[in-house]
Amino acid sequence: MTLSITRVPTHSASRYLQQLAKHWSHKMETSFTEEEGSIAFPNGSSLTMRAASDTLDLELQVPADQASARMRKVVEEHLDRFAFREAPLTFDWREGGTG
Repeated sequence: MTLSITRVPTHSASRYLQQLAKHWSHKMETSFTEEEGSIAFPNGSSLTMRAASDTLDLELQVPADQASARMRKVVEEHLDRFAFREAPLTFDWREGGTG
């Protein structure tokens, strides 16, 4: 697994977390509260989200045989759609290693 992490500056972190989880809940396994959420993708990837007052922290785990850049782009595009008033959001992904 490849781990990518980013901290997205936004004052609407909780709202975006919940919107993303609800959006994907029709096709994927999701769980969420106002502060935390997780999404399990069919390709074996997983996204963990944590909302603070001014940031949304994302941890994206992607299987080694999958393209992590593609998965990061999918997450970014969906969040930017929900954040249309302040989009594009700032995503500064860092590789967090493999597991």
